[in-house]
Amino acid sequence: MSENDQSASGNVPEYSVSEISGAIKRILEGSFGRVRVRGEITELKRYPSGHVYLSLKDQGGKISGVIWRGSVSRLGIVPENGIEVIATGRVSAYGDRSSYQLVIDQMSFAGEGALLAKIEKLRQKLLAEGLFDPERKKKIPFLPELIGLVTSSRGAVLHDILTTLSRRFPRSVLVWPVAVQGEGAADQIASAIAGFSTLPQRPDLLIVARGGGSLEDLMAFNEENVLRAVAACPIPLISAVGHETDTTLIDYVSDQRAPTPTAAAEMAVPLRSEMIADLAHRGARLAGGLSRHLQLARAHTEQVTARLPDLPSLLDTARFRLDERGQRLELALPMVASRARQKLMGLEARMPSAAHFLGQKQAGLGLASAALAAGIRHRMQQERAGFVHARLGTETLIARIGLDRARLTGIAGRLEAVSPEAVLARGYALVQDARGKPVTTASGRPRGGAITLRFADGTRQGRLDPLGTEKEEQGDLGL
Repeated sequence: MSENDQSASGNVPEYSVSEISGAIKRILEGSFGRVRVRGEITELKRYPSGHVYLSLKDQGGKISGVIWRGSVSRLGIVPENGIEVIATGRVSAYGDRSSYQLVIDQMSFAGEGALLAKIEKLRQKLLAEGLFDPERKKKIPFLPELIGLVTSSRGAVLHDILTTLSRRFPRSVLVWPVAVQGEGAADQIASAIAGFSTLPQRPDLLIVARGGGSLEDLMAFNEENVLRAVAACPIPLISAVGHETDTTLIDYVSDQRAPTPTAAAEMAVPLRSEMIADLAHRGARLAGGLSRHLQLARAHTEQVTARLPDLPSLLDTARFRLDERGQRLELALPMVASRARQKLMGLEARMPSAAHFLGQKQAGLGLASAALAAGIRHRMQQERAGFVHARLGTETLIARIGLDRARLTGIAGRLEAVSPEAVLARGYALVQDARGKPVTTASGRPRGGAITLRFADGTRQGRLDPLGTEKEEQGDLGL
């Protein structure tokens, strides 16, 4: 290295990595401070810790950004990929990785174009799902008993709706106050709509209302969670957001859209004076119709009455007929009695006398008595003959029993002569092996095999010797 190079390198200051990183961090944070950056959101990530990491880009570059968990709820909007926004925060450097990022604490849409693009994108999505279909719309009740109202507790909207309802037809109103713009407004509105559905006494009608404002002020009524809460609500719902020219997505999902909050109250209940006038008109028409009906009925009754016969004449005719038939009955009754008496006398003349009738019965009774006596005598003769026959049969049976006893005694003697006990008594013995079977041959028996000898007066035990010579056979048998 030349002397010039050594002198030049000696004039260049030397820094450590931490010194350079700290210097850059101080310059960035000190030079920029709090800034507003406009760009399109990309690479959005939400972590379980609650922090949100993203990038803002435009045609010339990209900058990383972070929204700490404590700032997410106060951000103002819900960040999404593809939305052009204006982010407000401060530039911060991260020396460990030689990077910098924008720490965001506020965010707003970058003009109405970005808002309209977001609204149109959500509109197309819900339209494809069928949330705007007319078949889903529920009918608004004619005269609800209880009306639920979702709106701000402050402002002219609540006063206008209550005044209009009181003027047209007073009804009970249950107010659920919510924030209608700003951070958390959409969540409050969605919770209120869902909360009305869970009440023990649900309202018959819901009104979601807000006064006029800019497109950004009305964005809470274009949020997806609010629209899905309206679609899932089982209660008929009227939306009244903004002025007549303002249109939000809640108007497409609700069952009825009102141009203003006052118009919503007019749709909710009929005008009481008009109902009274209409009722009076209908009452007059009903009274006129009833009067005409009574007149027609009266005329018809008179016509029917004119065609009826004269009642006194009918009574006189019936009375004359009754008198005539009474006279005929008085004349006919003695004649009928006389005929019946003559018929009874004829029957009496043809009947036999009582003495003759009793004589016939006594003769029949005598014949029956004689037949019964003869039958008793015949039965006694039969019984006597049977007794003699039975006696002869008994003597024959005794003789037969004697013959059978003699025959049985002979058979028993023969059986006794051939019984094993008789054979043993004559001096014979029965040889049996250890299992109690008779031993009839000497061959094939093992030496020393156990045997049993059965005599007439008892049994003895013994063992067998092997077959041998005559001298051995004459020896001891080993008993």
